[in-house]
Order: sequence, then structure tokens, then C-alpha cells
Amino acid sequence: MRHSSQIRAARALLGWSQANLAKFAGISLATLQRIEQNEGVVKGNFSTVLKIQKAFEEAGIRFTDDGAGEIGVRLQTGKR
Repeated sequence: MRHSSQIRAARALLGWSQANLAKFAGISLATLQRIEQNEGVVKGNFSTVLKIQKAFEEAGIRFTDDGAGEIGVRLQTGKR
């Protein structure tokens, strides 16, 4: 996960609110809101970003980045 848009897209795939993600990741809602409001590369404490990524991966989200400028998220079925 490198971009804030991937966080928003992953939440949409899972049907999670910001409050849900904050709870599952063990971070504050205000922190998540600050991270999501920025465009581009995620800015924040590295450990916080890892907590967000771990919460998503445990729910079946896979982050994609082809190195050519195309980023995305995928939901692994059967993980929810």
C-alpha cells in the first residue's frame, strides 16, 4: 500500500467506514482521517501505515502496484 486512494478503495470494497478501519487497525479515527485526506503517497508514521495494511490484508485485501504507475486493490474472495 503506497497511496491514500488505495486505502479509500479498500474500505469501499469491504464496506468499511473510517471508524471501522480505525478500530480494526488499532489507530485513532483522527489519524486515519489525516492520512486519507492527502492525495498521493501515504504520509504518516510507518508503524501506523503497517497497522492499516495488516488490517486490510487480514480482511482479504491485496494491494497492487505494477511499477509503471498503475496502482489498485483487490479483494480475495472467501476472506471476509
